[in-house]
Amino acid sequence: MVASSTIQLPSVESALALAGYQEENLKVLARQTGATVVLRGQDLLISGTEKQIERCSDLVRALGDLWTRGKAVSTVDILTAQHALNTDRTEELQALREDVLVRTRRGEEIRAKTFRQRQYIQAIRSHDLTFCIGPAGTGKTFLAAMLAVQALLSNQFERLILTRPAVEAGERLGFLPGDLQQKINPYLRPLYDALYELIDPEKIPSLMERGVIEVAPLAYMRGRTLNNAFVILDEAQNTTPAQMKMVLTRLGFRSRMVVTGDVTQTDLPSNQASGLAVAQRILQNVDGIAFCHLTQADVVRHPLVQRIVAAYETYEKNA
Repeated sequence: MVASSTIQLPSVESALALAGYQEENLKVLARQTGATVVLRGQDLLISGTEKQIERCSDLVRALGDLWTRGKAVSTVDILTAQHALNTDRTEELQALREDVLVRTRRGEEIRAKTFRQRQYIQAIRSHDLTFCIGPAGTGKTFLAAMLAVQALLSNQFERLILTRPAVEAGERLGFLPGDLQQKINPYLRPLYDALYELIDPEKIPSLMERGVIEVAPLAYMRGRTLNNAFVILDEAQNTTPAQMKMVLTRLGFRSRMVVTGDVTQTDLPSNQASGLAVAQRILQNVDGIAFCHLTQADVVRHPLVQRIVAAYETYEKNA
């Protein structure tokens, strides 16, 4: 028997926040609960079986601390809330939303969007060496950079070092125009983007000149000891085993290191083992090292990115 229920939303802003761009969130709510969900003004109309209506209503209410404040609800927010309801983790969901990592220069709050992202953040906070492995769009580099800049600005560390191997899509630095900084900038752009969220772009050159922030290709880490520094190694799947061992053994006193990558997206020659995959096998049981794994369910970019990642995962499993 088809029934219906109405949830009255407190404002136009809350209705827009819940519905999402082109009412994408209403489609997600419908897919996840089986109910029919329609927004008419500030009235959310839910129809279906009693169980479907109950499930959808509970999910909408679980998102209430976002949409009641006009905070945009994302697909990931919906899926995380549903997971919390299904596994009786609503208290943990509340803690996840209350744990604000930082506020950007524009005043936006940065926080974990999923339980696995929160576990990743907690691992970084409590371990000197953390590995995070997962597909594009899961926030691996962004979250690490947010925590790193926050730690730098609060004087927990003297330096922030951002590095990644300059091996992508068959390109090499020598074929790019310009001096060293101009050559490496395309490879390090994602790291810069994270810096710009928290630090005035005009101040970054000065911090780099003084060595407070260092952005460099991995090859420039050889022979150094990185004391009192927060180090992020990005795109670690493109390191060789020797490069990975080299950078891990640079870790100095009062330092912290985060290594991020996606073992399914290596740009190394087909006969070359990935340093990230080798390190995972060798170090996964070493005390004091954390390994975090994010999946396509943790993708926090455009909803289409999540579906693209899922489609590729399915294809590769069946290939």
